[in-house]
Amino acid sequence: MTDASAPAFQGYGSKGYRAYVLGVLVIIYTFNFIDRLLISIVQEAIKADFGVSNFLLGLLGGPIFAILYTVLGIPIARFAERHNRITIVSIGAALWSVMTAACGFAGNFVQLALCRLGVGIGEAACVPPSQSAIADYFPADRRASAMAIFSLGIPFGTALAAIGGGWLVQNFDWRTAFWMLGAPGIAAALLLKLTVKEPPRSGAQTAAPSFGETLKGLAGKPSFWNIAIGGALMGFVGYGSSQFLVSHMVRNYDIGATLPEEIAHASYALGAIGGIATGLGTFLGGFLSDRLAPRHPRVHAWLPALGMGIAIPLYIVSFVQTQFLWAFAFLMVAPIFHYLYLGPMYAVTHSVVSPRQRATATAILLLVVNLIGYGLGPPVVGALNDAFASNLLSNSGLTLADCAEAANAATCASAQAMGLKYALGCTILVLAWAALHFLLAGRTVVRDRQAA
Repeated sequence: MTDASAPAFQGYGSKGYRAYVLGVLVIIYTFNFIDRLLISIVQEAIKADFGVSNFLLGLLGGPIFAILYTVLGIPIARFAERHNRITIVSIGAALWSVMTAACGFAGNFVQLALCRLGVGIGEAACVPPSQSAIADYFPADRRASAMAIFSLGIPFGTALAAIGGGWLVQNFDWRTAFWMLGAPGIAAALLLKLTVKEPPRSGAQTAAPSFGETLKGLAGKPSFWNIAIGGALMGFVGYGSSQFLVSHMVRNYDIGATLPEEIAHASYALGAIGGIATGLGTFLGGFLSDRLAPRHPRVHAWLPALGMGIAIPLYIVSFVQTQFLWAFAFLMVAPIFHYLYLGPMYAVTHSVVSPRQRATATAILLLVVNLIGYGLGPPVVGALNDAFASNLLSNSGLTLADCAEAANAATCASAQAMGLKYALGCTILVLAWAALHFLLAGRTVVRDRQAA
């Protein structure tokens, strides 16, 4: 627990400069999500060009990106505990931007997969050092809000990837989308390095604890592990469904005359969902948690759980709609409640460790969240899609292999569309499991708090 006699940390720098720093880091995180999610926007065009299965598309959006992204997060976070965090994030941003642009030159699935590995390596340097720096800029009673604002890079990046990627696919092709949306991240990396200072560390008077010490300390914090498992299950649903949301709209609704036009219209819809609904939910999660915490110290646990309970039926109602406008309407509301968890999840993580352990604790959190969320979410949804589609095709005496024949195109398209609806509906139910872990975290979150 913290020393009650010690003066409260008031933050580093002026309020205006802290706001500027947070703004630049939001820009960096926005490019982070543009580059990781662009593959899901253009995947129907890639599927048409390379002739790959839904499962392989899920691998591109999931494990192929997530493996090095999550594994390298730990050593990079350890490096960030001792070295300049702003420099680390800047280098990572430049690397993932170059590798995203390189995706546009891929001549086959293997080359595209290798470029995605490179994107994952660069993006491993983003979140733990960024959040550690933010925690040293902002006082404890504003951290949930600061983390929620930083997390707005997720909806902003989703919206820009969707709208920009959709427009570029419609007017050019999927390769141009990677070139045009990847390269600008290099400029953002330079902006960060040249204009943002490395803040003094709150725990600079002591050496950074070892990884083993940090892990041992977290082992006795059940609130952290429940938050991590809950966040991982949220990631499983969020990453898995978002990977196939454009595909869902293209396959199940008549929203364009050609495939590029359908991709564009579906991407614009995803941009509105990601930019408005997800953004509003992300901001409200942090804002409400900070405001309610003085009277409700367990709000970081029960508010996300409440949101998930509301989001589940809204998602299910959306997926059973046969009219696009109604499906879109419910999808504009559900994420507001779904994404209440992001700010509180990070705030709890930073509150249960010392200041010099925050980057490492965040990396451990992301290791759990992304191995399950990114590693399993997209490929499981893809595999479920293939399984349901195969079962539906069997009723017509066909298999997925028969879909290569033009004569079976209509039957296969219908099976793929309905199979994806079933897959997404099953995936959404995992939110109930996630809510349970957030509620369990509420039992110990006050006792486990340590850092100010």
